[in-house]
Amino acid sequence: MQVSVETTSGLERKMRVQVPADRVDGEVESRLRNLARQVRLDGFRPGKVPFKVVRQRYGGQVRQEVLNEVLQQTYGEALEQEKLNPAGAPAVDLKQGMDGGDLEYEATFEVMPEVEVQGTDALKLERPVAEVTDEDISRVLEDLRKQQAKYNTVERPAQERDRVLVDFKGTIDGEDFPGNEGEDQPVTIGSNTMPREFEQALVGVSAGEEKDIDYTFADDFPTESVRGKTAIFKTQVKAVEEPELPELDDDLAVAVGIAEGGLEALRQLIRQNLENEASKATQAQLKEQVTEQLGTANAELTLPKALVDGEIKALQQQMKQRIQQQTGQEDDDFDLPGELFEEQARRRVRLGLLMNRLISKNEIKLDQDKARARLQEMAANYPNPQEVIQYYTQNRQLMQSLEVSVLEDQVIDWLIEQAETTDKSLSLDELLKPRQSKQADDAEDESTADTQKSGD
Repeated sequence: MQVSVETTSGLERKMRVQVPADRVDGEVESRLRNLARQVRLDGFRPGKVPFKVVRQRYGGQVRQEVLNEVLQQTYGEALEQEKLNPAGAPAVDLKQGMDGGDLEYEATFEVMPEVEVQGTDALKLERPVAEVTDEDISRVLEDLRKQQAKYNTVERPAQERDRVLVDFKGTIDGEDFPGNEGEDQPVTIGSNTMPREFEQALVGVSAGEEKDIDYTFADDFPTESVRGKTAIFKTQVKAVEEPELPELDDDLAVAVGIAEGGLEALRQLIRQNLENEASKATQAQLKEQVTEQLGTANAELTLPKALVDGEIKALQQQMKQRIQQQTGQEDDDFDLPGELFEEQARRRVRLGLLMNRLISKNEIKLDQDKARARLQEMAANYPNPQEVIQYYTQNRQLMQSLEVSVLEDQVIDWLIEQAETTDKSLSLDELLKPRQSKQADDAEDESTADTQKSGD
């Protein structure tokens, strides 16, 4: 087998492979003779079909199968011979060999870049530090009271915090659009569960009233058919209800699932949960600082287009699934241009390459105890945690994704240990609010290292 490699541009390589004819022809001949002993054709006894007839009828099909297999085998052998690490699947151009003779083809692909991580010795971090106060606990208790509120019908115009029961139907230029109507829809004014403009338009309405509410969809709204357009929602108010908050006592604790210990036990649980949230938020902000500084220090790293394109497709699919879950629509009316996700995709690919290099260079191994703890923590959010744990442990792909996420966090912890870190005091509200507003982005960037696992 003869192999030659040409650098066409940047990370792109064009590899020409020539395979002697006998490697293909010999396998074709062997398979045809085995086939001749089994094939059944009218006019011939089993196993007695003339070889010439078998070759004439099945030769082309068998040769195509052999060519595909030999091409895959020799492509891998050529990569190993030339010590090339491809970043994605190749584009293959078959030059000769379809009808006989030597097999010759060109494979064009990108290789993984050589990565030397810059900036690890210059990390300067601010560690946010927040104390959980009695006021913080009181705010959570007040939120719990609102969640447990009972709503009573009132004969007055709606105001802030009221719940308004409505039927609505929206049109754009007189035409329907996906998700344009609802019946008996409860809208709590000020809850931000509906668009703020829609909720605020209900202030002052009374039961039995009809009102047209204008709402303009954002220019980057995922559904192209409504993007940037103004809808008119014909809304009928069926009832106005005001909240009645429960007393701050042991009954409230029982209502939210505290079987023993009453209000004091609820306060202790809230404090514990807030401290856990504060710890996670601190770690998230440190991680953000580390990844941002590493990204800046390694901004010139050349990224394989194949990996960036793959990330863009993954982000497009994640966004589509999120929209479908939020709207309940299963239609495919989503036009999500790739350029909307390119910057984020490049950030994820770059970080994945850097993480992989740090893992290999510093021989960082997966902490199995941390992986088990992460799985148990995640499973605890489901009604049947043991079923979730079993499902993950029996699915290697899911477990690998979880393990990569844990391993990435180990790398971040290692980098934080190397960094120059100073503490910065914050209120709990200041610490948690940025985290809450970035939760969706954090979920998308989780497990960035597995972006590159195919290139390890």
